[in-house]
Amino acid sequence: MTDGDRETMVGGYRVAVRTLLRMTAGPVHNVGVVHASLPVLDLSLADSDPQRFQAELLDASSNVGFFYLTGHGIVDDEFDRVLATARSFFAQPAQVKDEVSQLKSPQFRGYTRIGGELTNGQTDWREQIDLGPDREPIDDAEGFWNLQGPNLWPSSPPEFRDIFTAWTETVSNVGRRLLQQWAVALGARPDIFDEAFAEPATLTKLVRYPGTDDLSQGVGAHKDSGVLTLLLAEPGSDGLQVEAQRGEWIDAPPIPYTFIVNIGELLEVATGGVLRATRHRVQSPPPGKDRVSVPFFYNPGLDAQIPVFDVAASGPGVELDPGNPIFATYGENAWKSRVRAHPDVAQLHHGIVPTGVASAY
Repeated sequence: MTDGDRETMVGGYRVAVRTLLRMTAGPVHNVGVVHASLPVLDLSLADSDPQRFQAELLDASSNVGFFYLTGHGIVDDEFDRVLATARSFFAQPAQVKDEVSQLKSPQFRGYTRIGGELTNGQTDWREQIDLGPDREPIDDAEGFWNLQGPNLWPSSPPEFRDIFTAWTETVSNVGRRLLQQWAVALGARPDIFDEAFAEPATLTKLVRYPGTDDLSQGVGAHKDSGVLTLLLAEPGSDGLQVEAQRGEWIDAPPIPYTFIVNIGELLEVATGGVLRATRHRVQSPPPGKDRVSVPFFYNPGLDAQIPVFDVAASGPGVELDPGNPIFATYGENAWKSRVRAHPDVAQLHHGIVPTGVASAY
């Protein structure tokens, strides 16, 4: 352990918890990239050697907060189909993609043009399409219930809807298995998350970062506001960086057929800071290159609250940021993030002019 770290017992495991850098989040200046790598976890160990997997899971998520995940059971062809379909969508003319513009969706679903999203008040140089659970909208909805409703499905490529409907179910199963392992590792029963995830408010993003010399921010430094993120990135598409220490960033290049996993703020709250929600960003590719990725956010129901674990009492505490309050109810966190990241949609459909710092998630 380093100075500022301490050990705590978590679910029968001794875990080193980093306390040195738990400070108020803010702009990053004079940052450097360090030569290090994220841990690699094999989910198949959860069946053959669950104690070992749970110990590795706690170590990764209490220190770095990010890890690679293999052994998930998804066949290579499914990864290839998802990435190929994402590329096919982005390769279409702007007027075709704008047929499902997010400006048409009160639920913040659909396509966002390049430069149409903000993080930390700055423009993100990327285009994307957002997909969630296809449900009926609520009449006269208030607050976060405005996030419930239908997707805007593009008509082209024709296989788009089937592929990403299946992908949501496939990756949800991986997320469910991970949460069960975290629950047991934290000393709780494996089904402790089930009630909160009875009707999950998942979010799938297809994202393309075009190459540019003009803007370095593909997406600005942020934490994810929910529970768990599983990222599929196209091989060779560099740019993701993880803040391991304040101002020190680790490159996280993709590994073929492997997820990059990180936890969100709600798991940090549920464990009193034992598990870390870590800031991360994407640097824009150079001209002539681009980056395609498909992050999947496995989040509970809009009105759900994540159970607080006993270990929270001995944790180092949650990183507090007055400009980014964390709410116990997932929908409040999601609503906060969406109206900040997409002020045009918030104002057009809900008459809201965000006053806080914009955040992508």
